[in-house]
Amino acid sequence: MPTFFRDLGHALEWRAKGETLRVEAWGQDSVRVRAVPGGELLDDLPGALLPGGPPPSPDPVAVSVAEHSATLVNGALTVRIDAGTDGRLTPYLPADAGRLTFLRTADGAELLAEEPHHFWWPGPRLTTATGNGYHRIEQRFRGHDGERFYGLGQHTHGLLDQKGAVIDLVQRNAEVTVPFLVSSRGYGFLWNSPAIGRVELAATGTRWVADSARQTDYWVTAGQPASVLARYADATGHAPELPSWASGFWQCKLRYRTQDELLAVAREYKRRGLPLSVIVCDFFHWTHLGDWRFDPAQWPDPAAMTAELAEMGVRLMVSVWPSVSPASENYHPMGDHGLLVGTEYGPVAHADWPDKGLGAYSAQVAFYDATNAEARGYVWERLRDNYLAHGVSTFWLDACEPELKPGYPANLRYHAGPGLEVGNLYPRENARMVWEGLRSCGVTDVVSLNRSSWAGAQRYGAALWSGDIATTYPSLRAQIAAGLNVMMSGIPWWTTDIGGFHGGDPADPAYRELLVRWFQYGAFCPLFRLHGFRGEEQVLEPGMTGLDNEVWSYGEEAYGILRTYLLLRERLRPYVDAQMRTAARTGLPPMRPLFVDFPADERSWGVADAFMCGPSLLVAPVTRAGAREREVWLPGGARWQDAWTGEEYAGGAVVRVAAPLERIPLFLRDGAELPIAEGESAP
Repeated sequence: MPTFFRDLGHALEWRAKGETLRVEAWGQDSVRVRAVPGGELLDDLPGALLPGGPPPSPDPVAVSVAEHSATLVNGALTVRIDAGTDGRLTPYLPADAGRLTFLRTADGAELLAEEPHHFWWPGPRLTTATGNGYHRIEQRFRGHDGERFYGLGQHTHGLLDQKGAVIDLVQRNAEVTVPFLVSSRGYGFLWNSPAIGRVELAATGTRWVADSARQTDYWVTAGQPASVLARYADATGHAPELPSWASGFWQCKLRYRTQDELLAVAREYKRRGLPLSVIVCDFFHWTHLGDWRFDPAQWPDPAAMTAELAEMGVRLMVSVWPSVSPASENYHPMGDHGLLVGTEYGPVAHADWPDKGLGAYSAQVAFYDATNAEARGYVWERLRDNYLAHGVSTFWLDACEPELKPGYPANLRYHAGPGLEVGNLYPRENARMVWEGLRSCGVTDVVSLNRSSWAGAQRYGAALWSGDIATTYPSLRAQIAAGLNVMMSGIPWWTTDIGGFHGGDPADPAYRELLVRWFQYGAFCPLFRLHGFRGEEQVLEPGMTGLDNEVWSYGEEAYGILRTYLLLRERLRPYVDAQMRTAARTGLPPMRPLFVDFPADERSWGVADAFMCGPSLLVAPVTRAGAREREVWLPGGARWQDAWTGEEYAGGAVVRVAAPLERIPLFLRDGAELPIAEGESAP
């Protein structure tokens, strides 16, 4: 009787019905699964996993093959391939033949199991030909009541637990695809494909879909959330240590139009004795979109500007877009050398965008091809010569989804492959351009701020912010869940536009209250950054700006509170920096849902409006207009102390605490000492 299994030592292979399926040990307690509907597996497709794989597992890999099933054991994870539920190999294989089940090695409990689409056809994996070797790929898994899902990048739906959601796997402003999730059942799952598609987290099962790809590819690890995040960092790359300068306060608005205006703001921070680490030069500072250089009419001496800022201990961050206007000096050279993203149909025009010299008209701009190493090198040379040469080494990579208008990725042709197959890869490769470029010039403290991301971007020093969001309390509440899911997606550097982006009147008392509450929350995020387009909407054009957006722009009462939290963040920076070192070493993010530290506390898995800042501080933001108190769940397994009043509480209970406008509820764990109150020194 023929066998369908092959023992490859570190891997287990199944070949039947024209399909090749391989399960490989891929790091500690982890496996990689690949399948193709015919022929051999493909090794050169773009993905998130590090080339060559993570460090080998300390445990020996064990493969065993029986007549009707085979297993691979790698530490805490066991994977079984079944030839058929009833063991019948003749006269034909049943529909569920080749099905994978993932088990916890310690007790044999099922963590995850592939689920056939139908009892008759097509089996555990569905591939529907779309032509020329490409397929629409579906992978289904069994549904479980009570299972919770976290991660999957950053989304505006406001959910922390995403069970029941349908998530598009596509990059959009404020909707960031990172196809990695952490399950409450004790596993992590990476869909190792940058293809456009979706994931459906339904009661009847989970379904991952790639609209057009060449093979199924996913990675599974077993363990509690902290262990899952550690294994994921090993597999896709650890973030570097956040440079200490980046844990301070970042000042930004839409937009500082001139060198004098920007310097005046930085000088005022220093005159008032306020801490400032970064100030941002936003869009339209350029001559033309895609020239990647300062317009000397508004920025006559960038080197002198960065030198003065450096004397004040302030870094300049400059906005860099991937777009190239036909008016740019780089448009035709890049097009002639194949360095722009191509199209399957029509001209190389991916979005309309205003540019200088066009009056009321917009240009049809292209994007440089970040998946092409030669294109990354070309753009970096411009950044080196036009920014780094003037002392600018910190870049804001805006609109890096890239921002398509219309949003039709199927029409794009990248160096790495067709748009449907590789489209989600772009923001990571764009961050890679800055990372590799700066390091080639000897700059080691690399931080880029990105509006989009993908799996593995953390290894390139890529921070993420939450995009162009609304200036409302519901938006603030959604940011808490969004940021925590980013942390569960393996990206430890994250920030939000404090106060939201679209709108907000600094003279409006209601908005001032919202800004204060958002600022209090922002002081405990990994990155602490004030940004926004204040005032009424304007026509999008090179001369636009917004109302003032500095901490003194919101009246004396608000200013006093914002100043308090600026100084609190400064006192906490040694603690924040320590969490960033932990994140780099272990993959444990500095801001995280309560269940990461308290996985045995069942209620902590459902808390979406509070979080741990490191192991010692529980933060409970106020997210309702007019609220002056709130309820907080204090996880069991610890004792808690109100950081403001000193009152102590036992864990495993809901407490109602005062939250006057000047106070965000904070709780210290198990006697931890942190300098919350003014006058306390850093540990």
